[in-house]
Amino acid sequence: MAALMALCFASGAQALNQEVPGCGNLSNAFGPWDYRIDRGEPLMLVESAHFTPIVEALVRGATGKLGQDIDYTLRAFPNHHRALVAAARLADRDKTPQPQGFNYSIDCYFERAIQFKPEDTTARMLYADWLARHGQRDIAMKQLQFVEAKAGDNPITVYNLGLVYFQVGDHASALRMAHRAAALGVTRPELTTQLKNAGKWTEAPPPAPAASAASSAAPASGPAAPASAATP
Repeated sequence: MAALMALCFASGAQALNQEVPGCGNLSNAFGPWDYRIDRGEPLMLVESAHFTPIVEALVRGATGKLGQDIDYTLRAFPNHHRALVAAARLADRDKTPQPQGFNYSIDCYFERAIQFKPEDTTARMLYADWLARHGQRDIAMKQLQFVEAKAGDNPITVYNLGLVYFQVGDHASALRMAHRAAALGVTRPELTTQLKNAGKWTEAPPPAPAASAASSAAPASGPAAPASAATP
């Protein structure tokens, strides 16, 4: 346990004094930990006590009020993707931006997540979905544009980005991501089906001819010698 606490302080030190404007400080007695990579004992301890299946399903709290357990999870793991989804669902269910037991609003939990780990594209896509569903499409698009710039050739990120683009109503970008994901080897049908059902699907244009194909038809050693120079 002493070794675990030492690890907690080492991880948490990186977030000390990281103030999120209007949304508190990221420092925490336990953590904060990065949900994407800290998948060992700290995550097991938090999820087994506070983010149980009953909590995730929004049935009831595990150690107190439902909101308190989700809040604890998001203070220990600010970018815990499933807890962010659960928090947003609870806010929608209870029709309030700050359900009972939460220390912050839903917007704050998302802001804390992306300040904690700005490169976490999944957290940003979840935030964009929340923003778009609550009348802030312009801000949502900025989050998605950031993700697209960082996605590179990651097929999962590209595909998921297409799904979120579709959800926010940007069908042209969703189609572009669908084509790009297919080129990267993704075969899942959901995005294509959604675009077809919305009447927004078109096949990807054929690839441009490779430059090497044209060059292979050219002589390898420059122009042919004039006929007068040929050997009899």
